[in-house]
Amino acid sequence: MIIGSIIFDFHIPYSNSLKEKRMVVRSVKEKLKSKFNVSVSEVGNQDLWQSAQIAVVTVAPDQKQVEKVMQNVINFVEANFPELHINIYKELI
Repeated sequence: MIIGSIIFDFHIPYSNSLKEKRMVVRSVKEKLKSKFNVSVSEVGNQDLWQSAQIAVVTVAPDQKQVEKVMQNVINFVEANFPELHINIYKELI
């Protein structure tokens, strides 16, 4: 069994309140959960207006399958949220 995790550090330049930030975070989380069947959670920077940290985790029987899902998730986020500045950290366990 292989576990893959991705941490997205988002900078949301147009967010002027926690409410605006939470709308963006909620959108990202819901789209990832429904499209890729992965676990998603906001794990850091919860009280900052223009910064969010979201973790995505997937599990599969082999490394190739985990890497494919992780790359699809990264490509989806980059393509669908171009206005966000994103740093990405990946790990396989």
